[in-house]
Amino acid sequence: MTAELVRGQNHPLTQTRLEIRVSAGAPVVAGATLSDDEGRVHGRDWVAHPGAPALPGLEVPRQAAADHRLAVDLDAVPEAAHRVSVLLALPTGPGDPDRFGAVAAPFVAVTGLDGSAVASYTITDLDAESAVVALELYRRQGAWKVRAVGQGYAGGLGALLTDQGLPDARALAGEIGEAVARGLARTVAPPPPRTAASGASAMADTTGAASHASSPGTHPPAGPPRSTQPPSPAEPQPSPDPRPAHEPQPARPSGQTGPVNYTHPGRQAPAPPAPAPTASPGEPGQPAVPVAGDATGWSMDERLYNQVWGMFEDLARCVAAYRSAVDFADSRMEQELDKALSDPRSRIGGQGDAAREAARAKHGQLVDRAREVLDRDLAQLAAESAVVEPALPPAYAGWDNPVWHAYRSPMEIPMALRLGDLQLPESRSVGLRIPMLVRLPLERGMWIDSGRSGADALTESDELRRRAMRSAVELAARLLAVYPAGEFAVHVIDPAGSAAGTLAPLVRAGVLVAPPAAGMSGVSEVLARLTQRVDLVQMAVRGGAADALPPDLDTAEQLLIVNDFPHGFDDRAVTRLRYLADEGPAVGVHLLMVADREDAAEYGPVLDPLWRALLRLTPVPDDHLADPWVGHAWTYEPPNVPPGSRILEQVLEEVARARRGQGI
Repeated sequence: MTAELVRGQNHPLTQTRLEIRVSAGAPVVAGATLSDDEGRVHGRDWVAHPGAPALPGLEVPRQAAADHRLAVDLDAVPEAAHRVSVLLALPTGPGDPDRFGAVAAPFVAVTGLDGSAVASYTITDLDAESAVVALELYRRQGAWKVRAVGQGYAGGLGALLTDQGLPDARALAGEIGEAVARGLARTVAPPPPRTAASGASAMADTTGAASHASSPGTHPPAGPPRSTQPPSPAEPQPSPDPRPAHEPQPARPSGQTGPVNYTHPGRQAPAPPAPAPTASPGEPGQPAVPVAGDATGWSMDERLYNQVWGMFEDLARCVAAYRSAVDFADSRMEQELDKALSDPRSRIGGQGDAAREAARAKHGQLVDRAREVLDRDLAQLAAESAVVEPALPPAYAGWDNPVWHAYRSPMEIPMALRLGDLQLPESRSVGLRIPMLVRLPLERGMWIDSGRSGADALTESDELRRRAMRSAVELAARLLAVYPAGEFAVHVIDPAGSAAGTLAPLVRAGVLVAPPAAGMSGVSEVLARLTQRVDLVQMAVRGGAADALPPDLDTAEQLLIVNDFPHGFDDRAVTRLRYLADEGPAVGVHLLMVADREDAAEYGPVLDPLWRALLRLTPVPDDHLADPWVGHAWTYEPPNVPPGSRILEQVLEEVARARRGQGI
């Protein structure tokens, strides 16, 4: 079955002798480059193009055409080359289109030599670009994969090759243009399907079509991203580019009427319907079309991560601008009213009333104008959120996202984890929530506060404790689910056994290291074991003797859930908790406290460092997260499992199955 890729998505390759077929709405130039593990092309002899169509393991067409076939033999690619990038560019001759936005979206497919489809990619989001990196074949742990890249360049082939590190890129781009101009037919019919017996080398003379896209892909774009290293929600930083993501619709090719035809010759699966007509970003007054993953990054997960934090920054900025405009309107009205009232002449007749009415009318106009801008920005962010949310991987997705129903234990640790949602009062009108993502591994522990505050003041204390512990269980399940099998372990301390019912999903699935520890002795034993682990790993790291760790030491990341604190804890246990909070995260031991801050007040200042060291979360919506960047107080909403859903149990069953498969 063919894998229909989207930008940034990858797919394993089980064959090493392949064809890459391209179909486009106009003649394009197809080429390929070899690059090292950092994406750099070492020289001209690493570039296959119409003037020099053959490289070890690669053959590309000699002409510009609307349909192409490129031959690839991955076994013959030099060992020093870790990537094979498929390039597409528009010819520079008279009458040729000068941007991909003026032609139908290209289509590129990877097939076996017998024509069997492996993966395909339709690129529909280019505008001013005239060259693009369409696909990338790359080595990964001894195997090859294909990735849909779609990195476009408005500067053409010269800019593309320069970005890949080729020293004389501009000169080579000119030579490629001359070679194409000397070529034979500008458009040729697509070649017939080939068989494995034909051999990859026989494809040297065939032509094919190229595919491209303008959004960021494998190589970072020239412009700055919205955010390169987004901070925690309590400490956001400005990003250099607050503009929302966009995906302009391709324009109709010259001479074509009606909607763009996205049907490509040789495509086995039916083409998707043309998108509804939308304005390109260059048309004033029209919103841009949002695209999931439209941010910088080396993978789709990284691009989605950066896009989410770009949305956070955009929401913070537009709300800050609105509040500032309202404050300015209030201040201006007060000044005008003071001025009117300070003039004795305004008290005669109706001049004073007229001045006050004029000041209020001007105030209303300023506020209405600011609200119009805010509503426009919120609508754009809501549209982007509607596109991004369904595309999120499990680590970033809410429990109501369908991606969890297809959950399988991952092979790699993700970049980040979703701890909940963030919202501002102004964004509630459009239901806009921004996922709260934190980087993995966790840099500090968490405190789920079961005490009353603000929004939960009317909730019974026992119900708050149950909700807090349920949030802890759901968070632990998330961490277990996003780590590869056996690379994350969970311990529980429940001194009085009061959370037995809430902990049941973890216990039934068998994903805990041991049954929840109860009583003073249980608390002491678990804390002693984890503090000893921290000491041993610290000594091994500092001494450069990691191989000297005891063979029975569990090297997986550890999470300790502490319920009903401070009941069942003596001074020694509190000291160990503080030690784990301070020293544990650096060596893979994380603390998750479930407690009421007021209940722990008896420890006084002794507990303050522990409280400050942990990220405070709440089991119900609460506006406790500070934003020193623009002065906002964000409302945090926990990522609760929908009522009646069994998704938590299903995910934990899959975690347990994967652990058993590894003999854990």
